[in-house]
Order: sequence, then structure tokens, then C-alpha cells
Amino acid sequence: MNRLKDATSPYLLQHAGNPVDWWEWNDEAFAEARRRDVPILLSVGYAACHWCHVMAHQSFEDVQTAQLMNSLFVNIKVDREERPDVDAVYMEATQAMTGQGGWPMTVFMTPDGHPFYCGTYFPRPQFQALLNAVHKAWTEQRDEVVGQGQQVVTALGAQRPALGGAEPPGKELLGAAVRSLAGSYDKARGGFGGAPKFPPSMALEFLLRHHARTGDDEALAMAGHTLEAMARGGMYDQLGGGFARYSVDDSWVVPHFEKMLYDNALLARVYAHWWRLTGNPFARRIALETCEWMLRDLRTEQGGLASALDADSEGVEGKFYVWTPQELKVLLGDEDGGYAVELFEVTGTFEHGTSVLQLPIDPEDLERYARVRRELLAARERRVPPARDDKVVAAWNGLAIAALAECGALLDRPDLVAAAEEVARLLERLHIKDGRLVRTSRDGIAGANAGVLEDHADVAEGLLTLHGVTGDARWVRLAGDLLDTVLERFGDGAGGFFDTADDAERLFRRPQDPTDSATPSGQFAAAGALLSYAALTGSERHREAVAGALGPVMLLAEKAARFAGWGLAVAEAYVEGPLEVAVVGARDDERTRTLHQTALMAVSPGAVVTVGEPGETDIPLLEGRGLVDGAPAAYVCRGFACRLPVTTAADLVHELRGHFVIE
Repeated sequence: MNRLKDATSPYLLQHAGNPVDWWEWNDEAFAEARRRDVPILLSVGYAACHWCHVMAHQSFEDVQTAQLMNSLFVNIKVDREERPDVDAVYMEATQAMTGQGGWPMTVFMTPDGHPFYCGTYFPRPQFQALLNAVHKAWTEQRDEVVGQGQQVVTALGAQRPALGGAEPPGKELLGAAVRSLAGSYDKARGGFGGAPKFPPSMALEFLLRHHARTGDDEALAMAGHTLEAMARGGMYDQLGGGFARYSVDDSWVVPHFEKMLYDNALLARVYAHWWRLTGNPFARRIALETCEWMLRDLRTEQGGLASALDADSEGVEGKFYVWTPQELKVLLGDEDGGYAVELFEVTGTFEHGTSVLQLPIDPEDLERYARVRRELLAARERRVPPARDDKVVAAWNGLAIAALAECGALLDRPDLVAAAEEVARLLERLHIKDGRLVRTSRDGIAGANAGVLEDHADVAEGLLTLHGVTGDARWVRLAGDLLDTVLERFGDGAGGFFDTADDAERLFRRPQDPTDSATPSGQFAAAGALLSYAALTGSERHREAVAGALGPVMLLAEKAARFAGWGLAVAEAYVEGPLEVAVVGARDDERTRTLHQTALMAVSPGAVVTVGEPGETDIPLLEGRGLVDGAPAAYVCRGFACRLPVTTAADLVHELRGHFVIE
């Protein structure tokens, strides 16, 4: 076993038995490189990464390759999910040097951490040749090699644009963003652009909010078509629920089989919002199944949610999920087997005569469908399952809190709300101290890495959403502490935010990227949480910070709207107010519950809801709001300016339809 045997990351532990003399990212590794006067070989990946496994089997488990690595370099292994800051700055360098990026990421750098040669996956023969070539260049042409790398580092620092401080987008620019998305929209298959296709969760949230505010049917059509296409294709697990990380093809058929917590948390919430907007029962089913999958397959003993399921089982990508027509007929019998082959489009045209399951149309015989699906799921459970990366990432659990809380409240599943509360309590107990977050934990033990911007923002978002569902004021207080940390520790002085705190470890460059990737950018996530907090508390400080944080949306909306989806969604809420709804009444009064449930059904973008007993003052939005003639009441407000209270669900629905304008 090498030095990784004591790591907490499941990804690093996968490499603990390698003949490579791996180091974790720490000062001692850099000191060792300086002592030996050799470069550092940095390898970055994550536990569910298929090509990371391939490179590990080919090279890192190979004794000859390991001997080269050990003799010529100090080798550092990093889990990108534990250290998103390290991943971000070296991925930026990799993309600058090669024009592309991905994982595993392979970086050669000086003992001071400056990259001079970067790449991604290398097959073993090429990797061995590269090791020798880099060593030769280091010993014979060091000044030239290091100088070229320094030029890239300098250029990256010089080209950083202003990332905050501009005016937030207005209504016209939001409309232009919809047109921008329409320009890359795949009218035949849904989604944006071509293969590979990643679930565009944040852009879909924006489109739903835009339709809710403007009635733009094109926005709703693009969102609905994409949501249905994704969930009917092979990227969605038709038996167990939950989405794979992306589709290799442009038709959502062939998945890259990792299943990530963050994707499913974001998608569950979007499908619930689609249902809330349209009443589509298909949307409801997918939202619930996705939440159920998260709790069934990712829930940890401590009540958190694990990061991901691997793509591989028994060393083969996707083996756990695929079927042949013959397998189905043997398992179910000829009649039901033939039905399943046709229903799920199992043609045997995938690898080795197998197919993923799709559901192009809903079955007519729901009872038969449920029985067949149940039998197939039971049979699949007897297979060797993919490995699970069981570390708990704060940011992704924050996204899951929001999804579970909203899906539970909207879809009448109190067990999902209870699960969201359990996740929140785990974060409160294990990850949060004095308003600061630890990035990860595992087996109930907090990790050593500080939380980054997305951790503080996504957890705050989840806690504020949970408050809206439960009325528990502790979650607002905790979110406020996290957002104070965002304002005090992450600001760039120009209205934007860095991705790391001002007291974080210094890398060759302080990461700052406002664009969305597979998750909302830290800056846009912060903007959303700050806006909701300001709406609940009336804090001008927090609302003013939103405007600066949304500045990059102005730069991205018309030309790169796909990479600003969450910022655009937050901008919709900013333009709308957002709407604020305070429900006052006894918690055990059915009239209070009815008003609260009606408020949660509001489709107004980013609407903020609070509920409390008469006289409760922990939440400023509730202050001064009382019962009406002894009955529970709902107050609909913008900027703390409120309409007359209403006491019936029918009147509240009328108010929430936007039949008033507060001057």
C-alpha cells in the first residue's frame, strides 16, 4: 500500500494499492519534489470516472510504468470532487495548452506548482513515452520548458475579464437569451447542440421561469420537449429511476453510465417545477422516481447522500443496466418477455447484443407494466452493482435538500421532506462550524478540505428552500451565516466572487469562473441564495450583492446562454421581485396548511414562502402579519410591500396569478 491508504476519498483509496508511490496534495509532496529536483506529475480524476479506471488499469497498476513514474517524478493524486479549486486551475491550464480538457487530467508541473505540460487520458505506450520525454526535456531543456509553461500561466492571469459589477439583466436581455437557446435547440431530439448531450438542468429551469413570467410558449415547448426526451431515453434508468451523467449520442439513447448526485438533485427539482407549471403526470413520476433513487442508492448511514455510482461493474461499463432480448424472455417468459422487448425497445443493437431500456411511449396496461418493471428490477438487483463513491459533498447535498424538500412538499411526500431535514441536520452537525463549511465527509468524519463558494451557496439555497417548506427558522439563520461568509470571504471587490475564500490555500491562480458547468456556478448559486435571503429578511446588503453577482449574465445571455442558465433563472426572479408570500396561522390548523400549500404552488420565478405562528418574529417577512378575524391569513408582497391579506385558497390563487402591481 502507498501513502493513499489513509485517504478519506474513495477515489484515492482506489489507488492505494498501486505500485505508484502516490502522494496526496500537501506541502510535503511539493517539498519532496524540490528536494529531489524533479517535476510533479499531477493526476486528477474522480471515483465514477470510466476513463480514470481505464488509465489506472493500464498504467498505474503496471509495475514498469510505476517504476518510471516513481524514479522520474513526485506523483500526486487528487480527487477533483474533494479539491474543485485544484481541478479548476489546472483544467484551465490544460484547456489553454491543448484546446480540450477532461478526466483523468494529467499535468506535469514544477515543484512550485506551475504547469508546463498537460493532457488527459494516455494509453500505456504513449504514457510511458511521454514520461521519458518530459524527463528528458526537464533535464536538458528546463529553462525553455518551464518558460513556455510560465507564458501560459501569465496569459491566463492577463486575460481574466471583469466578472461582476455590471447591471443585472433586464427583461429584454432575458428574451434575447431565450432566442439564443432556440438557435442551438435540437428540434428533433430536444436539448441543445449535438453529441455528447449533457442534461441542461439550469437552462431548463430558466426556460420554465421565463414562461411563468412572460407566457412565452416557445420557452415552455423547448423545456418540455427536452425533459420528456431525456426521461424517455436510455439516459434515464427506466427500472430504478435516476439519470446517467450524459448521453454519448444526440438522441439520449446511449448513456455514459455514471449516476451523479448533483445531476439527479437538479433534475428532480426541474421536473417538479415542470409539473407545478403544467400538471403533467409524467413530470410528477420522473421527479418522484429520481428522488426515490437518490434515497435508495445514495443515502448514507449518517443521513447524507453519497456522491455517485460508478459507470462500471465487473470491469465493464454499463453491464449492470443493459439487457438482451433473450434475457428478457428467459426471465419473464415468452409473452411478457416479448412485451418488454417491444415496450423498452430492446433491439440488441447496443454493445455485445445488449440494449439499454427506453420508454418512447407510456404503456396502455399500467398494471402489466408495473409488474414487468418490478420483476426486472428485482432481477437486476441480483447482479453485481456498480461501486459507490460514498463521500458526502456539501454543495451537492445542498442541491439535494432543495430537491427533496420541494418534491416532498409539492407532490405530497412528507417522507422526502423528512429526508431533506435529515441531510440538513447532518450538514449542520458535521460540515458547518462558525458559518464556514467543510467540503466533504465520509463515514461521519469531516474531511480536511475547506468548502468553496459553491458549497456555501448551494447549502444556503437548500436550507432556505427547506425553510419555505417547513417554516423552521433555524434554517434561515444558518443560511444567513453561510451567506455572510460568502460576502466577507469570497468577494472579488468588483461585485463578483472568487471560487475560494480569501484565506484558502494559494494556488498559482485563484479560481474564478462564473459560468455553469454540470452544476450552477458558485457565483450564480450565491446570487440565487442571496436573493431569497434578502426577500425573507429585507436585507438591502444581500440584495445589492445580487446585482453585482449577476453581472456576467450580461456578457453570456446572447452568445452563450447555455453556460449561464442558473444566472438567467436567478435574473428572472430578480426581475419579478421576487414574489414574497407570508402565511400566518397555527401549524395544526388545516386552513394554515391549505394556504401554505397553495403558496408553494406559486409559479412566479423564485417566489419565496415563509410560514409561522401568529407573533413569531424570527423571520422579518412575518413581522407585523397577523390573523384576519381570527383566521389564518396569507400576505403576498414584493419588496416587503404587501397586498391586503387573504384567508382562502381561492383568493390566494388569484393573488399569485399576478393580478396586482406594487408601485
